[in-house]
Amino acid sequence: MDIFFIEYRDPLFSIIIFFVIIFIITFFSYWWGRYKRKEDYKHLNKFLRQFRTLPTENEIKVLVANGGLSDKLWFLLANSYYNSGDYEKAIEIYNEMLKRDGQTNTKEILFLLGKTYFKAGFLERSKQIFLEILKNNPRTPQALHYLLLVYEYMRDYQSALDVLEPLDELEEDIALESLYLQALILIHDTKIDMDEKKEKLLAIYREKKMLGYMIFEYFFRVDKEFAWRYLDVSKSEILVDILWNLDLKDLNLDIISQSEYLRELYTAKGYLNLAESSAVFEFDVLIKLQAKANATLSFEYACESCKGVYPFAFHRCSVCHEIDTQRIEWSLTRDYIKDFSEENNSFQ
Repeated sequence: MDIFFIEYRDPLFSIIIFFVIIFIITFFSYWWGRYKRKEDYKHLNKFLRQFRTLPTENEIKVLVANGGLSDKLWFLLANSYYNSGDYEKAIEIYNEMLKRDGQTNTKEILFLLGKTYFKAGFLERSKQIFLEILKNNPRTPQALHYLLLVYEYMRDYQSALDVLEPLDELEEDIALESLYLQALILIHDTKIDMDEKKEKLLAIYREKKMLGYMIFEYFFRVDKEFAWRYLDVSKSEILVDILWNLDLKDLNLDIISQSEYLRELYTAKGYLNLAESSAVFEFDVLIKLQAKANATLSFEYACESCKGVYPFAFHRCSVCHEIDTQRIEWSLTRDYIKDFSEENNSFQ
Protein backbone atom coordinates (compact mmCIF):
# COMPACT_ATOMS: atom_id res chain seq x y z
CA MET A 1 0.00 0.00 0.00
CA ASP A 2 2.93 2.34 0.60
CA ILE A 3 3.36 2.54 -3.14
CA PHE A 4 0.30 4.88 -3.31
CA PHE A 5 1.69 7.30 -0.71
CA ILE A 6 4.54 8.98 -2.49
CA GLU A 7 6.72 11.35 -0.46
CA TYR A 8 5.63 14.93 -1.34
CA ARG A 9 9.27 15.87 -1.89
CA ASP A 10 9.63 13.20 -4.56
CA PRO A 11 9.92 14.73 -8.13
CA LEU A 12 7.42 12.15 -9.38
CA PHE A 13 4.83 13.61 -7.01
CA SER A 14 5.20 17.04 -8.63
CA ILE A 15 4.77 15.57 -12.12
CA ILE A 16 1.59 13.74 -11.10
CA ILE A 17 0.15 16.89 -9.52
CA PHE A 18 0.99 18.85 -12.70
CA PHE A 19 -0.86 16.42 -14.97
CA VAL A 20 -3.81 16.24 -12.57
CA ILE A 21 -4.15 20.02 -12.69
CA ILE A 22 -3.98 19.97 -16.52
CA PHE A 23 -6.66 17.27 -16.62
CA ILE A 24 -8.96 19.22 -14.29
CA ILE A 25 -8.53 22.43 -16.29
CA THR A 26 -9.11 20.63 -19.60
CA PHE A 27 -12.14 18.80 -18.21
CA PHE A 28 -13.83 21.94 -16.92
CA SER A 29 -12.89 23.95 -20.03
CA TYR A 30 -14.52 21.36 -22.29
CA TRP A 31 -17.76 21.22 -20.33
CA TRP A 32 -17.86 24.98 -19.84
CA GLY A 33 -17.47 25.43 -23.62
CA ARG A 34 -20.32 23.03 -24.29
CA TYR A 35 -22.50 24.82 -21.76
CA LYS A 36 -21.74 28.24 -23.33
CA ARG A 37 -22.46 26.99 -26.84
CA LYS A 38 -25.78 25.61 -25.65
CA GLU A 39 -26.69 28.89 -23.99
CA ASP A 40 -25.60 30.90 -27.04
CA TYR A 41 -27.72 28.65 -29.26
CA LYS A 42 -30.75 29.25 -27.03
CA HIS A 43 -30.11 33.00 -27.12
CA LEU A 44 -29.77 32.95 -30.94
CA ASN A 45 -33.01 31.01 -31.32
CA LYS A 46 -34.78 33.47 -29.09
CA PHE A 47 -33.38 36.34 -31.16
CA LEU A 48 -34.37 34.79 -34.51
CA ARG A 49 -37.90 34.05 -33.32
CA GLN A 50 -38.46 37.79 -33.24
CA PHE A 51 -38.03 37.95 -37.04
CA ARG A 52 -40.15 34.97 -38.06
CA THR A 53 -43.08 37.35 -38.45
CA LEU A 54 -42.68 40.73 -40.10
CA PRO A 55 -43.04 43.73 -37.76
CA THR A 56 -46.25 45.71 -38.09
CA GLU A 57 -46.32 49.39 -39.02
CA ASN A 58 -46.65 50.39 -35.35
CA GLU A 59 -43.82 48.06 -34.34
CA ILE A 60 -41.53 49.63 -36.94
CA LYS A 61 -42.36 53.11 -35.62
CA VAL A 62 -41.53 52.07 -32.06
CA LEU A 63 -38.35 50.22 -33.02
CA VAL A 64 -36.95 53.06 -35.12
CA ALA A 65 -37.92 55.73 -32.58
CA ASN A 66 -36.25 53.82 -29.73
CA GLY A 67 -32.95 53.79 -31.60
CA GLY A 68 -32.25 50.21 -30.59
CA LEU A 69 -30.53 49.48 -33.90
CA SER A 70 -27.96 51.49 -35.82
CA ASP A 71 -28.78 53.31 -39.06
CA LYS A 72 -26.71 50.75 -40.94
CA LEU A 73 -28.92 47.89 -39.74
CA TRP A 74 -32.08 49.82 -40.60
CA PHE A 75 -30.69 50.51 -44.08
CA LEU A 76 -30.01 46.78 -44.51
CA LEU A 77 -33.52 45.85 -43.34
CA ALA A 78 -35.17 48.44 -45.60
CA ASN A 79 -33.05 47.25 -48.53
CA SER A 80 -34.11 43.64 -47.92
CA TYR A 81 -37.76 44.75 -48.01
CA TYR A 82 -37.04 46.72 -51.20
CA ASN A 83 -35.40 43.74 -52.92
CA SER A 84 -38.26 41.42 -51.93
CA GLY A 85 -40.85 43.85 -53.33
CA ASP A 86 -42.30 44.91 -49.96
CA TYR A 87 -41.97 48.61 -50.76
CA GLU A 88 -44.52 49.67 -48.14
CA LYS A 89 -42.33 48.41 -45.28
CA ALA A 90 -39.20 50.00 -46.77
CA ILE A 91 -41.02 53.32 -47.15
CA GLU A 92 -42.21 53.13 -43.54
CA ILE A 93 -38.69 52.57 -42.25
CA TYR A 94 -37.26 55.50 -44.23
CA ASN A 95 -40.07 57.82 -43.14
CA GLU A 96 -39.55 56.91 -39.47
CA MET A 97 -35.79 57.38 -39.77
CA LEU A 98 -36.36 60.90 -41.11
CA LYS A 99 -38.46 61.74 -38.03
CA ARG A 100 -35.66 60.96 -35.58
CA ASP A 101 -33.96 63.86 -33.88
CA GLY A 102 -30.38 64.57 -34.88
CA GLN A 103 -30.56 62.46 -38.06
CA THR A 104 -27.25 62.89 -39.93
CA ASN A 105 -28.07 60.84 -43.06
CA THR A 106 -31.06 62.87 -44.24
CA LYS A 107 -29.87 63.21 -47.86
CA GLU A 108 -29.16 59.49 -48.22
CA ILE A 109 -32.47 58.52 -46.60
CA LEU A 110 -34.42 60.92 -48.84
CA PHE A 111 -32.74 59.51 -51.95
CA LEU A 112 -33.56 55.91 -50.96
CA LEU A 113 -37.11 56.93 -50.09
CA GLY A 114 -37.57 58.63 -53.46
CA LYS A 115 -36.11 55.61 -55.23
CA THR A 116 -38.50 53.29 -53.36
CA TYR A 117 -41.51 55.50 -54.15
CA PHE A 118 -40.45 55.39 -57.82
CA LYS A 119 -40.16 51.60 -57.81
CA ALA A 120 -43.55 51.30 -56.09
CA GLY A 121 -45.17 53.51 -58.72
CA PHE A 122 -45.81 56.58 -56.54
CA LEU A 123 -44.38 58.92 -59.15
CA GLU A 124 -45.66 62.23 -57.79
CA ARG A 125 -44.27 61.53 -54.31
CA SER A 126 -40.99 60.40 -55.83
CA LYS A 127 -40.78 63.60 -57.89
CA GLN A 128 -41.34 65.83 -54.85
CA ILE A 129 -38.61 64.05 -52.87
CA PHE A 130 -36.00 64.34 -55.65
CA LEU A 131 -36.90 68.01 -56.12
CA GLU A 132 -36.40 68.51 -52.36
CA ILE A 133 -32.96 66.86 -52.54
CA LEU A 134 -31.95 69.04 -55.49
CA LYS A 135 -33.24 72.17 -53.78
CA ASN A 136 -30.64 71.73 -51.03
CA ASN A 137 -28.04 69.76 -53.02
CA PRO A 138 -28.30 70.78 -56.70
CA ARG A 139 -25.10 68.94 -57.67
CA THR A 140 -26.50 65.45 -57.05
CA PRO A 141 -26.39 63.51 -60.36
CA GLN A 142 -28.10 60.40 -58.91
CA ALA A 143 -31.15 62.47 -57.93
CA LEU A 144 -31.16 64.17 -61.34
CA HIS A 145 -31.11 60.83 -63.14
CA TYR A 146 -34.05 59.54 -61.10
CA LEU A 147 -35.96 62.79 -61.57
CA LEU A 148 -35.49 62.36 -65.32
CA LEU A 149 -36.89 58.82 -65.07
CA VAL A 150 -39.87 60.05 -63.05
CA TYR A 151 -40.71 62.69 -65.67
CA GLU A 152 -40.34 60.10 -68.42
CA TYR A 153 -42.69 57.65 -66.70
CA MET A 154 -45.15 60.51 -66.16
CA ARG A 155 -44.84 61.27 -69.91
CA ASP A 156 -43.66 64.78 -69.14
CA TYR A 157 -40.92 64.48 -71.74
CA GLN A 158 -40.16 68.18 -71.98
CA SER A 159 -39.43 68.39 -68.24
CA ALA A 160 -37.24 65.30 -68.59
CA LEU A 161 -35.37 67.04 -71.40
CA ASP A 162 -34.86 70.09 -69.16
CA VAL A 163 -33.15 67.88 -66.54
CA LEU A 164 -30.40 67.14 -69.06
CA GLU A 165 -29.01 70.69 -68.80
CA PRO A 166 -27.75 70.38 -65.19
CA LEU A 167 -26.52 66.86 -65.96
CA ASP A 168 -24.51 68.28 -68.86
CA GLU A 169 -23.03 70.90 -66.52
CA LEU A 170 -21.97 68.05 -64.23
CA GLU A 171 -20.16 66.53 -67.26
CA GLU A 172 -22.52 63.55 -67.49
CA ASP A 173 -22.87 61.84 -70.90
CA ILE A 174 -26.33 62.93 -72.07
CA ALA A 175 -26.07 62.38 -75.86
CA LEU A 176 -28.14 59.19 -76.01
CA GLU A 177 -30.60 60.44 -73.36
CA SER A 178 -31.16 63.56 -75.45
CA LEU A 179 -31.83 61.62 -78.67
CA TYR A 180 -34.13 59.22 -76.82
CA LEU A 181 -36.24 61.98 -75.26
CA GLN A 182 -36.44 63.87 -78.56
CA ALA A 183 -37.74 60.68 -80.20
CA LEU A 184 -40.30 60.16 -77.43
CA ILE A 185 -41.51 63.74 -77.76
CA LEU A 186 -41.99 63.30 -81.52
CA ILE A 187 -43.72 59.91 -81.26
CA HIS A 188 -46.25 61.16 -78.69
CA ASP A 189 -46.82 64.61 -80.21
CA THR A 190 -50.32 64.53 -81.75
CA LYS A 191 -50.10 68.07 -83.16
CA ILE A 192 -47.19 67.62 -85.55
CA ASP A 193 -47.85 66.50 -89.14
CA MET A 194 -47.25 62.76 -89.64
CA ASP A 195 -44.90 63.19 -92.61
CA GLU A 196 -42.84 65.77 -90.72
CA LYS A 197 -42.73 63.48 -87.69
CA LYS A 198 -41.42 60.55 -89.73
CA GLU A 199 -38.74 62.66 -91.36
CA LYS A 200 -37.51 64.02 -88.02
CA LEU A 201 -37.42 60.53 -86.49
CA LEU A 202 -35.50 59.25 -89.49
CA ALA A 203 -33.01 62.10 -89.06
CA ILE A 204 -32.51 61.14 -85.39
CA TYR A 205 -31.72 57.55 -86.41
CA ARG A 206 -29.37 58.59 -89.19
CA GLU A 207 -27.47 60.98 -86.91
CA LYS A 208 -26.06 58.28 -84.61
CA LYS A 209 -27.39 54.98 -86.04
CA MET A 210 -28.99 54.36 -82.64
CA LEU A 211 -32.56 53.82 -81.38
CA GLY A 212 -33.14 51.68 -84.48
CA TYR A 213 -35.65 49.33 -82.84
CA MET A 214 -37.63 52.14 -81.24
CA ILE A 215 -37.89 54.24 -84.41
CA PHE A 216 -38.52 51.46 -86.94
CA GLU A 217 -41.01 49.76 -84.65
CA TYR A 218 -42.96 53.02 -84.87
CA PHE A 219 -42.52 53.22 -88.66
CA PHE A 220 -43.77 49.67 -89.21
CA ARG A 221 -46.76 50.44 -86.99
CA VAL A 222 -47.86 53.64 -88.74
CA ASP A 223 -46.51 53.39 -92.31
CA LYS A 224 -45.06 50.05 -93.45
CA GLU A 225 -44.22 51.34 -96.94
CA PHE A 226 -42.13 54.16 -95.45
CA ALA A 227 -40.45 51.69 -93.05
CA TRP A 228 -39.44 49.34 -95.88
CA ARG A 229 -38.19 52.24 -98.01
CA TYR A 230 -35.70 53.42 -95.38
CA LEU A 231 -34.92 50.10 -93.71
CA ASP A 232 -31.23 49.45 -93.19
CA VAL A 233 -31.23 45.76 -94.15
CA SER A 234 -27.86 45.26 -92.48
CA LYS A 235 -29.69 45.93 -89.17
CA SER A 236 -32.53 43.49 -89.88
CA GLU A 237 -31.52 41.22 -87.02
CA ILE A 238 -32.36 43.84 -84.38
CA LEU A 239 -35.90 44.01 -85.86
CA VAL A 240 -36.36 40.28 -86.37
CA ASP A 241 -39.50 40.00 -84.22
CA ILE A 242 -41.19 42.92 -86.02
CA LEU A 243 -40.27 41.56 -89.45
CA TRP A 244 -41.32 38.03 -88.47
CA ASN A 245 -44.79 39.16 -87.37
CA LEU A 246 -45.61 41.14 -90.51
CA ASP A 247 -48.46 39.89 -92.69
CA LEU A 248 -47.65 38.55 -96.15
CA LYS A 249 -49.45 41.49 -97.79
CA ASP A 250 -47.15 43.96 -95.99
CA LEU A 251 -43.87 42.57 -97.40
CA ASN A 252 -41.68 44.41 -99.89
CA LEU A 253 -40.43 41.65 -102.17
CA ASP A 254 -37.94 43.87 -104.00
CA ILE A 255 -36.04 44.66 -100.79
CA ILE A 256 -36.37 41.11 -99.41
CA SER A 257 -34.93 39.55 -102.58
CA GLN A 258 -31.76 41.68 -102.18
CA SER A 259 -31.03 40.48 -98.64
CA GLU A 260 -29.89 36.95 -97.84
CA TYR A 261 -31.03 37.29 -94.23
CA LEU A 262 -34.53 38.43 -95.21
CA ARG A 263 -34.85 35.69 -97.85
CA GLU A 264 -34.00 33.07 -95.23
CA LEU A 265 -36.29 34.66 -92.64
CA TYR A 266 -39.39 34.71 -94.83
CA THR A 267 -38.67 31.27 -96.27
CA ALA A 268 -38.52 29.99 -92.68
CA LYS A 269 -41.77 31.83 -91.98
CA GLY A 270 -43.36 29.97 -94.92
CA TYR A 271 -44.27 33.10 -96.88
CA LEU A 272 -41.70 32.64 -99.65
CA ASN A 273 -39.46 29.98 -101.18
CA LEU A 274 -36.19 31.83 -101.73
CA ALA A 275 -33.71 29.82 -99.64
CA GLU A 276 -32.79 26.15 -99.23
CA SER A 277 -30.88 26.53 -95.94
CA SER A 278 -29.66 29.08 -93.43
CA ALA A 279 -26.66 29.65 -91.16
CA VAL A 280 -29.19 30.57 -88.45
CA PHE A 281 -30.10 27.26 -86.79
CA GLU A 282 -33.75 28.08 -86.12
CA PHE A 283 -34.29 29.38 -89.65
CA ASP A 284 -32.58 26.31 -91.09
CA VAL A 285 -34.82 23.91 -89.12
CA LEU A 286 -37.99 25.71 -90.21
CA ILE A 287 -36.82 25.82 -93.84
CA LYS A 288 -36.13 22.09 -93.79
CA LEU A 289 -39.44 21.29 -92.09
CA GLN A 290 -41.54 23.63 -94.20
CA ALA A 291 -45.19 22.59 -93.56
CA LYS A 292 -44.34 19.18 -92.07
CA ALA A 293 -44.34 20.47 -88.49
CA ASN A 294 -46.41 23.11 -86.82
CA ALA A 295 -43.59 25.30 -85.50
CA THR A 296 -42.73 28.97 -85.29
CA LEU A 297 -40.39 31.35 -83.44
CA SER A 298 -40.92 32.82 -80.00
CA PHE A 299 -38.99 35.86 -78.81
CA GLU A 300 -37.44 37.06 -75.57
CA TYR A 301 -35.72 40.36 -74.93
CA ALA A 302 -32.45 40.60 -73.00
CA CYS A 303 -30.67 43.68 -71.71
CA GLU A 304 -27.01 43.69 -72.75
CA SER A 305 -26.17 45.86 -69.74
CA CYS A 306 -27.73 44.04 -66.75
CA LYS A 307 -28.41 40.69 -68.55
CA GLY A 308 -32.06 40.71 -67.48
CA VAL A 309 -34.48 38.79 -69.74
CA TYR A 310 -38.06 39.96 -70.36
CA PRO A 311 -41.06 38.69 -72.34
CA PHE A 312 -41.75 42.10 -73.91
CA ALA A 313 -39.70 44.52 -75.99
CA PHE A 314 -38.32 47.63 -74.29
CA HIS A 315 -36.47 50.80 -75.21
CA ARG A 316 -35.16 51.57 -71.71
CA CYS A 317 -34.40 48.66 -69.38
CA SER A 318 -36.75 48.73 -66.38
CA VAL A 319 -33.99 47.42 -64.05
CA CYS A 320 -30.73 49.20 -64.97
CA HIS A 321 -32.48 52.03 -66.91
CA GLU A 322 -30.00 51.86 -69.79
CA ILE A 323 -31.26 52.91 -73.24
CA ASP A 324 -31.02 50.91 -76.49
CA THR A 325 -29.49 47.85 -74.84
CA GLN A 326 -32.12 45.37 -76.04
CA ARG A 327 -30.96 42.12 -77.63
CA ILE A 328 -33.57 39.80 -79.15
CA GLU A 329 -33.28 36.07 -78.50
CA TRP A 330 -35.46 33.56 -80.32
CA SER A 331 -36.25 29.89 -80.09
CA LEU A 332 -38.42 27.29 -81.79
CA THR A 333 -41.86 26.74 -80.35
CA ARG A 334 -45.20 25.24 -81.32
CA ASP A 335 -47.46 27.50 -83.36
CA TYR A 336 -50.53 27.58 -81.11
CA ILE A 337 -52.24 30.22 -83.24
CA LYS A 338 -52.11 27.92 -86.25
CA ASP A 339 -53.38 25.04 -84.08
CA PHE A 340 -56.30 27.17 -82.92
CA SER A 341 -57.09 28.23 -86.50
CA GLU A 342 -57.04 24.62 -87.72
CA GLU A 343 -59.30 23.52 -84.88
CA ASN A 344 -61.80 26.24 -85.70
CA ASN A 345 -61.78 25.23 -89.36
CA SER A 346 -62.43 21.60 -88.44
CA PHE A 347 -65.68 22.58 -86.72
CA GLN A 348 -67.01 24.49 -89.70
